[in-house]
Amino acid sequence: MVFQEGELIVFVDRHGRYYLQRLQRDGRFHSHRGYIDHDQVIGSPPGSRAVSSIGEEFFVFYPTLMDYTMNMPRKSGIIYPKDTGVILMWADLFPGSRVLLGGVGTGALLLAVVRQVGQAGRVVAYDVRQDMLDYAAQNLRNYLGETPNLTLKLGSVYEPIEEKGFDRILLDVPEPWQAIDTLYNSLLSGGIACAYVPSITQVDAFVNALKQTAAFILIETLEVLLRDWYLSGRSVRPNHRMVGHTGFLVFARKIERSPATEKTAVVLGKSPASPGEG
Repeated sequence: MVFQEGELIVFVDRHGRYYLQRLQRDGRFHSHRGYIDHDQVIGSPPGSRAVSSIGEEFFVFYPTLMDYTMNMPRKSGIIYPKDTGVILMWADLFPGSRVLLGGVGTGALLLAVVRQVGQAGRVVAYDVRQDMLDYAAQNLRNYLGETPNLTLKLGSVYEPIEEKGFDRILLDVPEPWQAIDTLYNSLLSGGIACAYVPSITQVDAFVNALKQTAAFILIETLEVLLRDWYLSGRSVRPNHRMVGHTGFLVFARKIERSPATEKTAVVLGKSPASPGEG
């Protein structure tokens, strides 16, 4: 396997900095460590070395999903890989699954979900901003190419949506409790809902809304902290910097409501109060 014209690659310098590039004939990669002609890379295998015009050495690879996610163009904050990995596992996204996303942003989570469900799966993603949908679509095309298993829609999951029968619903919206109707009506019984929320007050409002429906159990809230370690000779210690709080993850499983719980459940369509409201 060798690099071909048109492929996405990543240059990695001696300090571990990453630079995404699309290989082109007569193309050139520029950095403060000199330039490298793309023709020097085309035809060489992944993991090979490329030397810049001032003698700096770079390694060249195909970018992993994490490489691309952390270095792709951004128009908003992203859900970081440490959280995405937990979402994929805890929400049990499987090949062939039908997934609804509420909130697209730059497309970091969407990218992982589309790849995870595969061609046999289906992903429907809503966002209230067309510019964000377009931006995310471009980021996905750059890494995955065409994605016929993805449908992007302008709209809000706070309002009723036409699609039903999803195995999983993932929310990245400011007020996930406003999407309770969508969770209840569009998620299959036994399906898993997940919300990414930045603050604990949002978590509290969302969890209370889930409980009031009497249609969700196994509600779990997680915070993922990531710390790497420094090892050099006899020095072995945790790094002084770590990826701390980015957001909370709330997971819940939908069940069929019993006749008894129907009497006490909140009336769907009347969302509970926002944090701080009476």
